[in-house]
Amino acid sequence: MSDHRIYSTSFASVYPHYIAKAEKKGRTKAEVDQIILWLTGYTPEEFAARLADKTDFRTFYGEARLNPARSEITGVVCGIRVENIEDPLMRELRYLDKLIDELAKGKAMEKILREPKP
Repeated sequence: MSDHRIYSTSFASVYPHYIAKAEKKGRTKAEVDQIILWLTGYTPEEFAARLADKTDFRTFYGEARLNPARSEITGVVCGIRVENIEDPLMRELRYLDKLIDELAKGKAMEKILREPKP
């Protein structure tokens, strides 16, 4: 695994940018949080603790109980197909980027969260 500088950056320092991107398009912080909790498996209390502790991305994803449905996340982020990213940690980061992009583009939460059709 490469040592990209984002890996040692605190998740809490980037989190406001996810919220700002969503809110600029009429979505909410609660929706951003719902996506993050779905992806990582953190409880709201665990997530709040990670933010308060300024946990870095490597630890944030390393301690997460990652949702197995995340492998259904496909598409392009920053010109790169997320499903083709070889570095496992970078792929996890880009999964979240892709979900936030989908939120900002107005996609319904049940589609973002890859909920099965009834």
